[in-house]
Amino acid sequence: MSVPAVDSSGGEVALRFDGVTKRFGDAIVNDNVSFSVRRGEVVALLGENGAGKTTLMNILFGHYRADGGSVEVFGEQVPPGSPKAALARGVGMVHQHFALAANLTVLENLMLGAEPLHRPWSRQAQARQKLRGLAQEYGFKLDLDRLVGDLSVGERQRVEILKVLYRDARILVLDEPTAVLSPQEAAGLFDMLRKLVGAGLAVIFISHKLHEVLSIASRVVVLRQGKVVAERPTAGTSTSELAELMVGHSVTPTVLPPQEPGQTMVRLTGVTLAKPDGTAALDGINLSVAAHQIVGIAGVSGNGQSELALLLSGLAKPDTGRIELFGLPLRRFTPTQMIALNVGRIPEDRHQSGVAGALPLWENAMLEQYRSPAFARWGWRRIAEGRRFAARLIRDFDIRGATENVRTSLLSGGNMQKVIIGRVLSRRPALIVASHPTRGLDVGAIDYVHQKLVEARRDGAAILLISDDLDEIMQLADKVVVMYQGRVSPAMDRGQVDLQAVGMAMTGGGQRAH
Repeated sequence: MSVPAVDSSGGEVALRFDGVTKRFGDAIVNDNVSFSVRRGEVVALLGENGAGKTTLMNILFGHYRADGGSVEVFGEQVPPGSPKAALARGVGMVHQHFALAANLTVLENLMLGAEPLHRPWSRQAQARQKLRGLAQEYGFKLDLDRLVGDLSVGERQRVEILKVLYRDARILVLDEPTAVLSPQEAAGLFDMLRKLVGAGLAVIFISHKLHEVLSIASRVVVLRQGKVVAERPTAGTSTSELAELMVGHSVTPTVLPPQEPGQTMVRLTGVTLAKPDGTAALDGINLSVAAHQIVGIAGVSGNGQSELALLLSGLAKPDTGRIELFGLPLRRFTPTQMIALNVGRIPEDRHQSGVAGALPLWENAMLEQYRSPAFARWGWRRIAEGRRFAARLIRDFDIRGATENVRTSLLSGGNMQKVIIGRVLSRRPALIVASHPTRGLDVGAIDYVHQKLVEARRDGAAILLISDDLDEIMQLADKVVVMYQGRVSPAMDRGQVDLQAVGMAMTGGGQRAH
């Protein structure tokens, strides 16, 4: 029988990385990484996009084999390359993008994958009893018989955490857990985490929201270029210090200078759009954005923001209502038409709809202009021009470690986002629809994206900023609109916004959007 490891502070070590090294070709992604997490402790794992956090977690869960070093769980070495071994030792993870079946109940989702396929009957009664005990112990409030598709985002996250606990996890990894939560839902999550940690759970908390890190974590471990560059208690540190440790230099948040708005560039009047099931995705939207202006759409994901972005990108057509672009009614709704009208789109999901990962960077750079005279002649692509354009984007938009021929899927999230932003902003669009432009990015990449959006505003662009990060909205938007169940609130000047009221409106409380 193994003896539990004990660290210098006297607490039992739940998880230990000891000299973990991982290479992909000539690139060292994890470089002799060593740190530990104790029972009843939250350790925040910080680092820029591409710093090695994801690779390290993939090694922990057995998806990758380390080239050197070891991982121990409660004093026992985890066999490399075995996800089953990690799960059996009580390691669980809640990903940023939930893995739940919307057409199944909460109970069915929680049991999914936890029972042998060859069992001829389901042990739902036993599962229900165990889950009720867990819910009571940790303060979960969930109806096990509700369809997951009917739950709010915050409730779905509770299902993901309960699923991990149901499988007897003793170590929990949370990856960007508040990315799609309102401030109230994030506060509820932290209350729950404190109960779990008080009961002895060990937690690795991965986040780019540094104020939340200081609120929930007792220690931070910072990775930079695959190495541990700092490990310290959160007490006595600050968000600015953590940001500097992550990127290697001081980071000054982007400031939105005062600027008078120009002419109205886009106006929506009474716009409606139905979902495939007939319910309203957009319900009588009245909204306008002017030149030299950023209008921020705050709200929890799933309340019509995606449909609004699709509409203004030519990927959907309204059922009723009127849309005017630059003072003229819009009659054709296609992506080609929107590009021709000088509308730029920063999509919500950079992997799925922002880039073609299998193509090289130069092809992605010209993707929205491949038929233009700059990149095509007599039906033939001008490949040399495409490569020269990509080289300019790499230089002008600080796409690090890339060449014009690199496969785009190999770029970090931050660099992939820079490809998209460079592709959009290089043609100086009059209207920019920016959907969650910094989701999942590190503090340095976030600041870079913010600077570019503010520069586009200065140069005359009208920007519709859709984000579920209320801090981002408050930092960048001239006017703030809350979206809930397909309806929008009246636009509020940034200086007049009550953050508590906005947070309530994001979840349906307070003044109803209309």
